[in-house]
Amino acid sequence: MTSGQPLKSQPLPRNRDLEQQVREPTLTIAQVSERTGLSHDTLRYYEKAGLIERVGRSTGNQRRYQAADLAWLEFLLRLRETGMSIADMQRFAALRAAGNVSVADRLTMLRAHRAELTDRIRTLRRNAAVLDHKIDHYEQLLLDGHEHQHEQEQPGSDELT
Repeated sequence: MTSGQPLKSQPLPRNRDLEQQVREPTLTIAQVSERTGLSHDTLRYYEKAGLIERVGRSTGNQRRYQAADLAWLEFLLRLRETGMSIADMQRFAALRAAGNVSVADRLTMLRAHRAELTDRIRTLRRNAAVLDHKIDHYEQLLLDGHEHQHEQEQPGSDELT
C-alpha cells in the first residue's frame, strides 16, 4: 500500500429503487390528485384493484408517485374517459405488467376499444346533427315571430312534419 498508487474503492451495491427516488422527484397523493383530478380514494382504489402497480412509499409510509406512475395514470384516465370498463382496464394493466410478451394482446385490446370509440363518435355526430337541426328550427321560429305557434312533430321523430 505504500506503492504511491491511490486506493481503489469497490463500488457499493446498488438499490435501484432508492437511486431512482433520489434522482427523480416524487409526488404525494395530494399532488397526483390535483394533477389528475382523481380523488385520494380513487387513487388508492386503482392501486388496490391492480390498475397501477404498488406505489413506492416514503420512510413515513406515505405513497410517493414517480413520473412514470403519473404518465400511466393519465393513460388510464384516457381509457376511462373513452368508455373502457374497469374490468378491461384491469386486464390491460395486467398485460402491461407482463412486459413485452403481451404487446400483441395489448394492441388487440386497444384496436378493439378504438373501433368501439369510433362507432360511438359516429352516433354522437348523428345525434349532434339532429340537435343542430332543431336549434336552427327554433332560432328561425323566434326570428319569424312564431314562438307561440304549435309545431307539428311526430313523437320520437328527428324530423319536423
